[in-house]
Amino acid sequence: MMTMLPLLPAAASSSSFSSLNLLRRNPNRSRVPPRALQCSSYPDLDPESPPPRGEIRVNHAGVRLEERVEVGAEKTRIDSWISSRIRGVSRARIQSSIRSGLVAVNGRTVNKVSHIIKGGDMVSCMISKLLPLKAEPEDMPLDIVYEDEHVIVVNKPAHMVVHPAPGNANGTLVNAILHHCRLPIRAFANNIQISDTEECSESSDSDIEEVCADQSSMEEVGIENYEALVRPGIVHRLDKGTSGLLVVAKDDHSHAHLAEQFKKHTIHRVYMSLTSGVPNPSYGRIEIPIARDSNNRIRMVAVSGLNNSRHARYAASRYKVIEDFMGGGAALVQWRLETGRTHQIRAHAKYLGIPLLGDEVYGGTKDMALSLLRPRTPPTYHGHLSNIISKLQRPCLHAFSIGFKHPHTGEFLQFSCPPPDDFSKVLDQLRSISDCCAKI
Repeated sequence: MMTMLPLLPAAASSSSFSSLNLLRRNPNRSRVPPRALQCSSYPDLDPESPPPRGEIRVNHAGVRLEERVEVGAEKTRIDSWISSRIRGVSRARIQSSIRSGLVAVNGRTVNKVSHIIKGGDMVSCMISKLLPLKAEPEDMPLDIVYEDEHVIVVNKPAHMVVHPAPGNANGTLVNAILHHCRLPIRAFANNIQISDTEECSESSDSDIEEVCADQSSMEEVGIENYEALVRPGIVHRLDKGTSGLLVVAKDDHSHAHLAEQFKKHTIHRVYMSLTSGVPNPSYGRIEIPIARDSNNRIRMVAVSGLNNSRHARYAASRYKVIEDFMGGGAALVQWRLETGRTHQIRAHAKYLGIPLLGDEVYGGTKDMALSLLRPRTPPTYHGHLSNIISKLQRPCLHAFSIGFKHPHTGEFLQFSCPPPDDFSKVLDQLRSISDCCAKI
């Protein structure tokens, strides 16, 4: 369900959002991080429940599946069917196993991922073991907002991947931090399990973003050097296209402590976005479970009923319109996360009918944006609007603020960082056109 509630108690709202002056026009207050806000904790819809009968959860060491397709079942692709039977493994990994000759139907090897199976077919499948990735230190610039001997808070630029993955072995935030901390080459588990995360790289197909890495999961990978896998300790991540603040642990204790805070949803996170359209009402709380889209595995989908997907996970976000442009054609929207599901803001924004500008995966296309902006502006501005929207190269989403308890001192730390130039320029241009239209 979706409940519309005030974001904060009235007594706290004015001071708690003072940091938003970083984004408002002509800010008068100093740029002081906002004080801590209380955040509720909620259980998952399916907290580590046993998989349904016939379904297998895969681990990093590999798994074997032998099962007969239910008689009378509709014809379907072999990769889709296996994906529905094995939990915790990406479609890409399944397809790789098929192409490697590790799948057979009725005793005959199948190499095509599009092979069609039918009711009564016997399927045998071996999901291959994942191999560790190597992360080498790389000398790359880092925008460090805070650092001590235990943690680093980094302002991640858009288009940077957080940690190594197939296809992104170099140029990641982890590579840069290894160099900054003067650490040697480290091994990372392929699709390593980490704590609750807001985002994941769209270039990967990871299904396991929301579990904290622990000793047992490292042993499954077959790598003896457990410490190498968690230093630097990536406890959450942002999508490649998302900019903003991210906290990284520098030791095992800090990693475990921060991961526990993410697991309990006590990390305070504020995001800023530019949206196509304006939500109605202008502030509220959306409580809609999120599941992976069965038709597009790089996308999540908000499901309105608990029974719509057995894989749906509880997700709750609070949003507030900070500024709207051209009579509702676009808006600057603030988000506070109560949970941290994959693509949570993007999926909830789409559900509300306000996809993020530049978010092609979730409906925030250029055509969508212009269809809302052009009818609200004189024709003389249409060319300028097209130019603004055409330059969007990523979803307009920025991790604006993060707050957490220091893992060693217990002190609550909160940091804020304004959006980068690409976001700010679009914001300023929308604001300028909106002001001009208001004077006509």
